[in-house]
Amino acid sequence: MTQPQSDISFVSSSLDSIPDAHLFSHNAMATVFEVIIIHGDSRYVQQAAWAAFDELDKLERQLSRFIENSDVSRVNNLAAGLPLQLSLEAFECLKLCCYLYDQTGGAFDVTVGSLMGCWLDEDKAIQCPSEEQLNIVRQRTGLHLIELDEVEHTISLLASPVQIDLGGIGKGYAIDKMAELLNDWGIDTALINGGCSSVFAFGKPIDTKGWHLTLSNPANQKQVLNHLYLQDRSVSGSGLLKGRHIIDPRTARPVAGKRAAWVCAPTAAVADALSTAFMIMSPEQVSEYCSNHPETFAMVAAEDGNGGEKVERYGLWE
Repeated sequence: MTQPQSDISFVSSSLDSIPDAHLFSHNAMATVFEVIIIHGDSRYVQQAAWAAFDELDKLERQLSRFIENSDVSRVNNLAAGLPLQLSLEAFECLKLCCYLYDQTGGAFDVTVGSLMGCWLDEDKAIQCPSEEQLNIVRQRTGLHLIELDEVEHTISLLASPVQIDLGGIGKGYAIDKMAELLNDWGIDTALINGGCSSVFAFGKPIDTKGWHLTLSNPANQKQVLNHLYLQDRSVSGSGLLKGRHIIDPRTARPVAGKRAAWVCAPTAAVADALSTAFMIMSPEQVSEYCSNHPETFAMVAAEDGNGGEKVERYGLWE
């Protein structure tokens, strides 16, 4: 739905002043993941970090639509009415997607694959589909088209083909699972960074207010919009590359005016998904969501109508 920008940054100068901080990195999901762990045993934390990266690789094999035999690819090739058993992780992720689809009034929708293919060409430039084409893809879009069986961990489709793309939540979901694994290893202070667009921090460095992050304007990386001191929470950002477009799955049509959105939430998966949804939802809808979910706050950068930009803050940022 959107193209994440590198606009969430850990203040690297802080790392030099943190005792027993260890940094590890790994390529996955078409980006670079970093894990910073604070612990006195360097050999132990190295083992823990690579165990977390192994979990990340496993999740990519299950959730990526670009891997031929992944759970998502098998769903995308599934005929209507036939149940397909999923891995526990893929089932859990899709269940969360359905919940957030309902919570955002359909703005967060991972079944947008056919819709995006209808509006965008191979270079992601906008094209103009006919009403007949749009009517066809509308019948294949919407999480109301999938049924999840809690007992058997299966998925069934009410129409086919349905094209699922977890790009708006996959990194966040993987970060949460990595954090769970590190917690199982007894790590209580760490920061996980997925491509500078989704970050989760648990614990905090000693004698600090939290992990120091900056949120920068994607149109001007030197402009810092906000400083965060993150602890036991996640922040995620979504934005648009120049010339790219957002398609609203609710209307099946492009929307304009938004440039970037950042969301702070208790989990990385929720923050990741909502930063995508808030690029689509109206200011009134974003405000209502944050009012109903006080643990969530957000910033949205939008065009001001005069060629400039305005940044609206919702929740605790207001």
